[in-house]
Amino acid sequence: MKRPLPLLVVALLSLAPATATGQESPVNARTFSGLPLRDLGPSLFSGRIADIEKDPTDPSTWYVAVGSSGVWKTTNNGTTWRPIFDDFDVFSTGALAVDPKNPNVVWLGTGENTSQRSAGYGNGIYKSLDGGDSWTHVGLETSEHIGKIIIDPRNSDHVLVASQGPLWSAGGDRGVYRTTDGGETWEQVLGISEHTGVADLAMDPTNPDILYAASYHRRRHVGILVAGGPESRLYKSTDGGDTWAMLTSGLPGGDLGRIAVAVSPIKPNVVYTLIAAFGDRSGFFRSEDYGETWERQSDYSVVDPQYYGEIYPDPHRFDRVYAVDVNLHVTDDGGKNFESVNGRYVHGDYHEVVFDPTDPNYLMVGGDGGIYESWDFTETWRFVKN
Repeated sequence: MKRPLPLLVVALLSLAPATATGQESPVNARTFSGLPLRDLGPSLFSGRIADIEKDPTDPSTWYVAVGSSGVWKTTNNGTTWRPIFDDFDVFSTGALAVDPKNPNVVWLGTGENTSQRSAGYGNGIYKSLDGGDSWTHVGLETSEHIGKIIIDPRNSDHVLVASQGPLWSAGGDRGVYRTTDGGETWEQVLGISEHTGVADLAMDPTNPDILYAASYHRRRHVGILVAGGPESRLYKSTDGGDTWAMLTSGLPGGDLGRIAVAVSPIKPNVVYTLIAAFGDRSGFFRSEDYGETWERQSDYSVVDPQYYGEIYPDPHRFDRVYAVDVNLHVTDDGGKNFESVNGRYVHGDYHEVVFDPTDPNYLMVGGDGGIYESWDFTETWRFVKN
């Protein structure tokens, strides 16, 4: 049986004029018979990586949330993969959390935590009890973009979620939400307004009642992104999220953009924040008293905060902090100086950094081009090309 002609060829043939004598046109089926259409990709880069979580009891098992193609799982350090979130109403994923008490319990926030024109949106929080083999939708259906999920290490049923809320409209599930019953019910413990959600959330590793949240005042329209406003601020709770106080001492006021916040895993009294602000007020700030007062370390800022800007303190080296951007940047002195990490043969546009708790020379990064690993302190990289 002859193969049907590709639609492109049929269209070209329909444009070919007949000869004046009624003879067959020189442009005919034989002209294109040696040009069958074939799929050209994607064949190399896997697309925008939003989040990576490793099983704390088995570091060869990874869960990867992709901005536009669900969640993928490997149990052999990236040698083979399988998709585990294909049969649902949304394809965009942005945040993952693996229960430290029971690594079979995985939480997923749908909708990527960026604000660009092509940002995919989600429909809330999902939970798996079997390592991603099956999922149950557990709420926050109108959140659309989840920034962070944190599990209380003392109680697996206590989970906090930072929700940015809808990008193109007001309302929806915005702010910090908390469940104390494993996702059966949710309570908004920090709400700002119908225009402002929360982009980042951090927990003190030695006292889970101490929390930091970064609100983000933003809205996208067809022709413009409103990338900040007076409601972008940094907040702190000392009672697990029951009450919150705005942090202001040493931080810029006025209209702010996206804010990232992280706690030093070595000295949790030290807290870092990267703030996008209008004018010349952007910068990297550091606190030595649990966020009560801050000092601006430098004017470092990322190229496009609505797309980048998360920060990752190194658990092995105090005051070494990575910032994701077009290039991966790092400071060794608490933010006073930043430099680009070696990115030779690494695709730009970084979104995630993962450490190994036992190997100080290991680093994994995820970005627009997929996943890369280094075992020699970023001197060389292995690309996970499948």
